[in-house]
Amino acid sequence: MDIQVVEKNEMRVVGISWNGSYSQTSTIPKLFTEFEQRLEEISFKTEEPVLIAPFHSRETEFTYYVTAPVEKITDIPEGMVGFTIPSKNYVVTTHKGKPEEVENTYNLLFTWMKEYGYEQDHQALSLEIYKEEHKALNASGDLHFEIYLPVMVYK
Repeated sequence: MDIQVVEKNEMRVVGISWNGSYSQTSTIPKLFTEFEQRLEEISFKTEEPVLIAPFHSRETEFTYYVTAPVEKITDIPEGMVGFTIPSKNYVVTTHKGKPEEVENTYNLLFTWMKEYGYEQDHQALSLEIYKEEHKALNASGDLHFEIYLPVMVYK
């Protein structure tokens, strides 16, 4: 598994949100379907063919967003949210495989971070980035997406 540390520039996104317990995560794939049905409602989308899924994880629950990158945040459609993700350093890898293997990919990232002395920034959003080129694979259950975990940088 290829793991690296990168800096991502600030991004503006508009999309839908979901909040729930870890036992309710099976509802997340439906968010993508719902969001894609409403994608045309979003103004000023960038040309980048991706969906960005930022999320906050907490001890007992998390908040998950399915969003599209936008050039500016205006005219947010009803029931959606718009926000800016600040420039940040991330540990990144690509998950390739079945949905039930996603947790293993995250655990490998956490192990790598510990081994190389990186500490996750729990105040920042983690990201999953889904590229248009993998849409058919993802729909068939063979997931391909990038995982970005925010890390603390000590100068």
